[in-house]
Amino acid sequence: MFRWALPVSPPAMLPPVPALPTADAESVLAHHLQAFAGLSPADLRLADGLWTRRTVARNEFFNFRNAVCRHVGFVLRGLFRVYYVDPVSAQEHNLFFVAENTFLTSLKSLLTQQGCPYFIAAVEDSELWVIGAEPLQQLYAASHGWERFGRRLAEQYLVLQQAKAESLLFQSAEERYLGLLAQLPGITNRVSLGHIASYLGIQGPSLSRIRANLGGK
Repeated sequence: MFRWALPVSPPAMLPPVPALPTADAESVLAHHLQAFAGLSPADLRLADGLWTRRTVARNEFFNFRNAVCRHVGFVLRGLFRVYYVDPVSAQEHNLFFVAENTFLTSLKSLLTQQGCPYFIAAVEDSELWVIGAEPLQQLYAASHGWERFGRRLAEQYLVLQQAKAESLLFQSAEERYLGLLAQLPGITNRVSLGHIASYLGIQGPSLSRIRANLGGK
């Protein structure tokens, strides 16, 4: 748990978004698969019945630390955080936030089938499409389109990891905060400022000063 607290009230959480009807949810997934990896209608048909819908309640887990990640998810609604817990201080450190219309997995664990070193937890009541690692590998073997999906997924995670590392090296805390606001508008209404400070790699009072300098953004 965090060993410090910001002197602010918890965020005014947005009301839950109703679950999409199945047909609409299928259309959202198909649209993003086509946009993300250029999958053809024939490619999409190969995956009929392989994606299943799953709900994850707030503060429940998509994947536990040291557990093998066996799925790729696509977030229909809700928000997740990826974090680890310092074994000495027991302090949580947020690495990423993953919101709607984004693919979610622990890629290294998925590919190696070794334990994931961090937690992936829902910040809000969330809903996903999920596909297992084994059927996904079968799709890779059956279709160049699905092979391209796997490559794009790996590229996405590489870019995210490198961008996060470079932001810590080359950007000020204020620049990192503004970048987060641009990437995830409304994030301050969805997660606590403590979680945001942890993601930025700063302490709570530093985030309070940044927000004050920016007029409370």
